Amino acid sequence: MAHDGHPEFPTTRMRRNRRHDWVRRLIRESNVTPADLIWPVFVQEGQGVRTPVPSMPGVERLSIDLLVQAVGEAKSLGIPAVAVFPVTPPELKTPDGDEATNPDNLVCRTVRSIKDAHDDIGVICDVALDPYTTHGQDGIVRDGEVLNDETVAVLCAQAFVQAQAGCDVIAPSDMMDGRIRAIREALDAEGLDHVSLLAYSAKYASAFYGPFRDAVGSAQNLGTADKRTYQMDPANTDEALREVALDVAEGADMVMVKPGMPYLDIVRRVKDSFGLPTFAYQVSGEYAMLRGAADQGWLDWDKVIVESMLSFKRAGADGVLTYAAPEIAKLVGA
Repeated sequence: MAHDGHPEFPTTRMRRNRRHDWVRRLIRESNVTPADLIWPVFVQEGQGVRTPVPSMPGVERLSIDLLVQAVGEAKSLGIPAVAVFPVTPPELKTPDGDEATNPDNLVCRTVRSIKDAHDDIGVICDVALDPYTTHGQDGIVRDGEVLNDETVAVLCAQAFVQAQAGCDVIAPSDMMDGRIRAIREALDAEGLDHVSLLAYSAKYASAFYGPFRDAVGSAQNLGTADKRTYQMDPANTDEALREVALDVAEGADMVMVKPGMPYLDIVRRVKDSFGLPTFAYQVSGEYAMLRGAADQGWLDWDKVIVESMLSFKRAGADGVLTYAAPEIAKLVGA
């Protein structure tokens, strides 16, 4: 009790800094802007064609012409980069994923079209074989085993045709050992040293990828198989730091953690340990959960999607790949 008989009240009142909107904005520790966003997009063959992805409400596969228009809209919102993922026609899929190295494949044609129309937006290309293989694995398979070194040789060729097409950032998501150094050396040898490498350094064998595999058409190819012999065990954190360290030593310019929200502890450890540009991927399952709950009226979509972005920024991510990038950019403004 105070001397005058009144209860002792705190002199430090944390609520004072929450009292008004202006002060909350003034002292906010983390902010989301359109410049923090990378938009993953799905491209398909055809002209004037858009196909909804049932397991990802609001997400569509677009033909090249419509995708170029959509990229222009994303650019106008201040989104700095898009990540292109192809829906490869089934008849072009082979056991060894040969279409991945075709300089006139769907991804390469898409990159050329985007850069012709919008040279000032970044284009990121995935490097992995799963969109192109009949078995849905990210590499070459022999006798049931995903082969590392043989796969890396194909990934180098895949990266080369994408870089030649005008891709700004090569993003290997395959998780083969040694592929960052091999791709870096292959690109440099061809005078493509200006092309950046964004390594999917800590990519986990997660159950959150299901809707993405529906979107690119690899779910049926993969069937009941899994990718645990090359993607990381969700139980491990120290291993992620070893993976990142190797990729940095091999020439990665930027690194990625995937999935995102279930692995924010990994994002923080990676950022604190390396101080490198660090990105996280709000994967299809994360997006589908939030969107599905919002569509049922259980969550406020606008609020939860921005809050989810704040969680990435708070954890140390420099940027986030999210299927909701255009919507978020409109919500947070330029």
